[in-house]
Amino acid sequence: MKTIDVYKQYYSADCVFDGVVRRGAVVWLTAESDSGMIRYEVGVTFFPHRDDEDYAVSYDACALKELTNTKGRRSKKRDEMYLSQVQTTANELASVLNGMIHWDKPLREAQYS
Repeated sequence: MKTIDVYKQYYSADCVFDGVVRRGAVVWLTAESDSGMIRYEVGVTFFPHRDDEDYAVSYDACALKELTNTKGRRSKKRDEMYLSQVQTTANELASVLNGMIHWDKPLREAQYS
């Protein structure tokens, strides 16, 4: 199975999970392909981000959602289609964790593959 990080970006955020205040979130879209099948998944995890150098991501405040799992291959067109769903899906996942992502306050540049 081949897993590709289609998109990944760190944002300022607000969340308290398991008694720990978290001020950062990382949001990603992955594509997994194997034997003629393609699967896309969005994930969000909140982490403490206590200062500008703190990117120690803890995966206890994490939520994932599968967008599709179907026959086919990864393509630019599919990537774009699922990239357009990242923000809405990530907001849904964040609400499950009682968190909020500040989309207008990225902590780092977006990474694309």
